[in-house]
Amino acid sequence: MRISRLFTALPLSADSTRVLTDAAAHYLGKVLRVGNGDRLVLFNGDGLEYQATVENVGKHEVQVRVGAARAPATESALHTHLGLGISRGERMDYAIQKSVELGVSVIVPLFTEHCEVKLSGERVDKRQSHWQQIAISACEQSGRVKVPLVETPQNLETWLARTGGGLRLVLDHEESGHLAGPRPANGVSLLIGPEGGLSPAEIAAAKTAGFTGIRLGNRVLRTETAPVAALSVLQFLWGEPD
Repeated sequence: MRISRLFTALPLSADSTRVLTDAAAHYLGKVLRVGNGDRLVLFNGDGLEYQATVENVGKHEVQVRVGAARAPATESALHTHLGLGISRGERMDYAIQKSVELGVSVIVPLFTEHCEVKLSGERVDKRQSHWQQIAISACEQSGRVKVPLVETPQNLETWLARTGGGLRLVLDHEESGHLAGPRPANGVSLLIGPEGGLSPAEIAAAKTAGFTGIRLGNRVLRTETAPVAALSVLQFLWGEPD
């Protein structure tokens, strides 16, 4: 039987007892229906995962005994900082989920010229929280032990101004650039547009900020397909340790 992996914000250490509450307890008790003696794997983003055994299942909490820790080789050797134009509904959810599965380090949802999603006030916080939970769930499924941060949505101009060193790439189907060479020492910043793509002015602004245009073949990719294709190529080239 497959052992469930579960993220918790609690500090974890070997030979300790932890009480899981709220959503974690509901998931274990009501969804998985775990019982005393069942085994779990817990992680909290510290780079380790911990064997655990259920000791007691209550109505609103689950007590577990934390066992040995290990550091699985599931994190990419390449730091990737993804700036992603916000798309609608399930397309954005899918792009975030698959990007996390493919090893992305940070995701920044971006408001761009052709962005059709309008967020303000509490809706920004709720959407960011929703996307962060998708990232956590993708880590639980894929075996990752470091949860990528999904930052608060921001304007493209703001993101370009604060994006630092490393290789900076913007997907542009009209370009002819390709990827090669050794792994970038300071990682990769990758910019991908929303459903309507990036405008010529936005692509020009990215290039002024030090981004290089690349394309992934002769076909125009959908916004939820583009990060999957791009991150797959980056991981193939540079994701494995030397």
